[in-house]
Parts: sequence; structure tokens; C-alpha cells
Amino acid sequence: MELPRAYGLLLHPTSLPGPYGVGVLGEEARDFLRFLREAGGRYWQVLPLGPTGYGDSPYQSFSAFAGNPYLVDLRPLAERGYLRLEDPGFPQGRVDYGLLYAWKWPALKAAFRGFQEKAPPEEREDFARFQAEEAYWLRDYALFMALKGRHGGLPWNRWPLPLRKRERRP
Repeated sequence: MELPRAYGLLLHPTSLPGPYGVGVLGEEARDFLRFLREAGGRYWQVLPLGPTGYGDSPYQSFSAFAGNPYLVDLRPLAERGYLRLEDPGFPQGRVDYGLLYAWKWPALKAAFRGFQEKAPPEEREDFARFQAEEAYWLRDYALFMALKGRHGGLPWNRWPLPLRKRERRP
């Protein structure tokens, strides 16, 4: 049986237009998918979508499971009242990852605080279910990222030896 011919595009979501420095997995991504479908395309190929580190390369991710926080669309969280969005003045036509990093992480933390204060019970239950279902990777990833932050972003092999070996305190 011969498969029908099809085409698609390779486009990382950060290359989409977006209001806050880079494209996100939000309305612009849905618009792109509608455009692709209307143009007869069947495939959207993306680069890895994991959290990036120094250099912001999608091929140097801290996790095979976690998503890149830069791809979180904060607008729905603001609409729920979890945070107030302010535009720090991102440049047009290019990405300033330094500004994005300095702006997005505090915004995500503010959104989480707002979620903790204002989320309705069904959203809290969804979050608890996510934590339970994804615990097999989520706890280790959270620990790794917390330790990485605590050690100024150094690679794990430059942390103190007991941490590198995951030795428990006595």
C-alpha cells in the first residue's frame, strides 16, 4: 500500500511571534497549526522542547521529560488572576535571552504564588494529580534544578562531592 504524500514544516515554537520575547505554546502556536492545516500541511516538526541552559540550545536540555519554561504562555495565568503581566520592553525582531531569563522566571514564580492563593479546588486537584503521576521524574528534576540554582548554575560535576554522589546527611 502506498502512503499518500504529505509535507510539514520544521519550526521551533520560540520562532513564532510572541508578546514576551519568544513564541510560546499559546494562541500563536494554535494560529500556526490552523495555517498549516489550511495550507495542506500535515506535520509540524519541532526541535527538542526541554528546559535549556547556558546558550539556550534545545539540544542541551536539563531533562528529557520537563518542558521549557520559556514556552509557557503566561496570558491565561494572568487572565485567571494569578499574576499581573508587565512588558519589560522586549526588542522586536530578535531574542534577548538574558532579558527573557531575568523576566520569565520571576513571572513564573509570581504565577505559582497566585495559583497557590487563588486556584479553585479542581485546578489544585489537577496539579496534585500531575505531581503524583509524574513523580518518577519530577522529584529528581526539581531537586537537580534547586541544587543547580543553589550552586550558581554550575554543572553537577562541580558541586560538592556528597551532593554529586547523592549522599544523605547523617
